[in-house]
Amino acid sequence: MSKKRLLVTGSTFPRWNGDTEPRFILDYAKAMTEYFDVHVLVPMAPGAKENEDMEGVNVHRFHYFPIHKWETLCYPGAIVPRIKEKKIRILLVPFLLFSMKHALKDYSEKVDLVHAHWIIPQGIMQSSIKSIPYIVTGHGGDVTSLNIEPFKSMKRKTLKNAKWITTVSGTLEGYIQKMYPNTKTSIIPMGCDTSAFDEKRRIENYFEQGDKKAILFVGRLAEVKGIPFLIEAMKKVDNAILYIVGKGDMETELQKQARGLGEKIVFLGAKTHKELPEIYASADVFVAPSITANDGGKEGFGLVIIEAMASGVPVVASRSGGIVDIINHEQNGILCEEKNVDEIAAAINKVLSDDVLRAKLIENGKKTADNNSYKNVGKRYNEILSNVC
Repeated sequence: MSKKRLLVTGSTFPRWNGDTEPRFILDYAKAMTEYFDVHVLVPMAPGAKENEDMEGVNVHRFHYFPIHKWETLCYPGAIVPRIKEKKIRILLVPFLLFSMKHALKDYSEKVDLVHAHWIIPQGIMQSSIKSIPYIVTGHGGDVTSLNIEPFKSMKRKTLKNAKWITTVSGTLEGYIQKMYPNTKTSIIPMGCDTSAFDEKRRIENYFEQGDKKAILFVGRLAEVKGIPFLIEAMKKVDNAILYIVGKGDMETELQKQARGLGEKIVFLGAKTHKELPEIYASADVFVAPSITANDGGKEGFGLVIIEAMASGVPVVASRSGGIVDIINHEQNGILCEEKNVDEIAAAINKVLSDDVLRAKLIENGKKTADNNSYKNVGKRYNEILSNVC
């Protein structure tokens, strides 16, 4: 019997093989090919292909501006940071929404159901197309921010018309239930390709740090990630170097802050997904100092934490957003209060000095990563999507 056709939509996706853009939508789509004939629809980017087979997934990219070299709203990074970087990009938003809606109409006629990632803009656009059933996943800022009119009403309509809603954390599910009570929701985190991450990939002295310990951050250089507080905390961590992997709108500001610490802070820039497994495994502590942003945005889940755990690296993180759904304090990680520099520094020092605690965090972290493998996540999504069909 032929498989049902599933259309996966999103706006964060690798532009080509070896890209540094987050690939969790691609990894999810790959996992779902076991159950469905999967197609992915994402915005176009200069240099990307309109149609291609990417690791067994049918990828389709739609153009949204007549001058294709100006299609820079979504990559690299995310829509809101791209607009903050260059305000004129906000003029591309209506073009993106108009083109997305038309592309969705075209592809909706060719598939059996749709999985829209992010309530804004994918979910909102999908809710206007009533000919095809869809589920929607809230990832973070699309749930916690922009909860004013007219966006709030648009979100409620999206949730009302969806056959099912998933969120990547319990915190986000709470926001959804307040926005649209008694709706059908499930908490399913974005999974981790645990086959790609392993402590055996560790390379001693990978960062050429000598006898110093390697503290690692991986992620967008954005307000919600709380990186300034980690940089400040490094003043109280001896014999260690912080390696920051990623790009974003705060890069210049963070580099300026880091100058006062000399060689204790190293910016490595964006890295490909092929490079990341060795980087994770070669670190001594991974830190995710996320905060609540000024616009109310919170960390949706923190997939990098799962990747670090799968790599056999102990984790220190903020008690913020969906992170609390991953970390059980002093069991599989250490939790600190948001923006608390003293707590962050103390937690890093504790992990570095307490071998028994460190071993415990690593062992339990691996178990947490295994529970969030794409094999398990795919099964859970298949149950929901099959019921929708």
